[in-house]
Amino acid sequence: MARMNIVLPAMGEGIIEATINKWLVTEGTAVMEDDPLVEVATDKVDSEVPSPSEGTIVSIVVKEGSIVKVGEVIAIIDKISNTTPEETDLIYKEIGRVRETIEEVKNEKKKVETLSHGLKSRTPSGKFVSPLVRSIAAHENLRYADLDNINGTGMDGRITKDDILKFLETRASQEVSEVSTVSETVKEDRRIETRSDKDEVIEMDRVRRLIADHMVLSKKTSPHVTSFIDADVTKLVNWRNSIKDRFYATEKQKLTLTPIFIDATARALYDFPMINITVDGNKIIKKKNINIGMATALPDGNLIVPVIKNANEKNLTGLAKSVNDLAERARNNKLKPDEITGGTFTITNFGSYNNLAGTPIINQPQAAILGTGAVRKMPAVLETPDGDVIAIRQIMILSLSYDHRVIDGALAGKFLKRIKEILENYSADILISDSSK
Repeated sequence: MARMNIVLPAMGEGIIEATINKWLVTEGTAVMEDDPLVEVATDKVDSEVPSPSEGTIVSIVVKEGSIVKVGEVIAIIDKISNTTPEETDLIYKEIGRVRETIEEVKNEKKKVETLSHGLKSRTPSGKFVSPLVRSIAAHENLRYADLDNINGTGMDGRITKDDILKFLETRASQEVSEVSTVSETVKEDRRIETRSDKDEVIEMDRVRRLIADHMVLSKKTSPHVTSFIDADVTKLVNWRNSIKDRFYATEKQKLTLTPIFIDATARALYDFPMINITVDGNKIIKKKNINIGMATALPDGNLIVPVIKNANEKNLTGLAKSVNDLAERARNNKLKPDEITGGTFTITNFGSYNNLAGTPIINQPQAAILGTGAVRKMPAVLETPDGDVIAIRQIMILSLSYDHRVIDGALAGKFLKRIKEILENYSADILISDSSK
């Protein structure tokens, strides 16, 4: 039997560590290849690490509750069979993924250095400020006068990372205290009743905290602008209603409007690639692949965004299968880490709850997000050879929030107009032909 180290695998773009939640095996347990070994939690999703080989677990290296970096050993297994060439290839592929993750960490460090570049290394009073401290100060919008008020505990009064973090923590506590004092004074003056024992205090769970942090980060990072356009989807709705039963009978898949929206968006992104971008400092990264995330509500009230990779290369049937599969597994917490990473654009459906429109928040590090409103019957003016007439049409509102640092109103408007044109001219003949592929 050959002994083999089991390492924490690369778990998606930007993920460098995970918390060991629960071991599903003990030392001495015999396992088959791909049997789940341990439940882990990252800052994006909970997942399971499968066994890389058939064998017996001889040692569990990392305890539950510990934080482990990608590539670190978490357990040791005695393999039953010798390593085959195929297994060797898999091992080297995994090593390559780990190296890519390490490279990402290096790039993050480089970003810190870039952020601190150009800032003075000393405060007006002469206290030395390291690049790391300067980058934290830049992130928190601290002035050099603020840094001068920090008592440095390093050599020769140097301000350390712990010093600035303690200062920020103290300042935050003071701000909360001041707000609370003002609030209580106002309540007393207005004779407003303070919180009673009947009020329920709900602690945010881990996922909700992550969502909250991500939303705040997005607003701090990108100057948001939202543009709106309405689309007459009468032909599309009528076609879908006429074909959905036959589609289900032949494909065993429900045909909702969501895969059609994704298809239209993927086509528009292909026509306007400067929407399918991210920002890295002063550089714009134009993404080669069109990977569309679909915001999905979970039973516990939280939100997750599974990603359909290369959406522009899938026909309607393929998109419907992907949408239904990802949505179902999202609701049952069965998504894999790489299925919620790598998105280049996101769609969120306000119409699910009969909302007309909304101003969605960009899913960083993307540059734009599309909101689809409810489809509803409305009176509309139609142009005919005999003049304008009023008719009942199926109308929906599309909203696009975009990062105004890199996307201007003209480009956003053209992109929205293109989606409108695709949806309004999404003829039945084209859809039937696509769905039979």
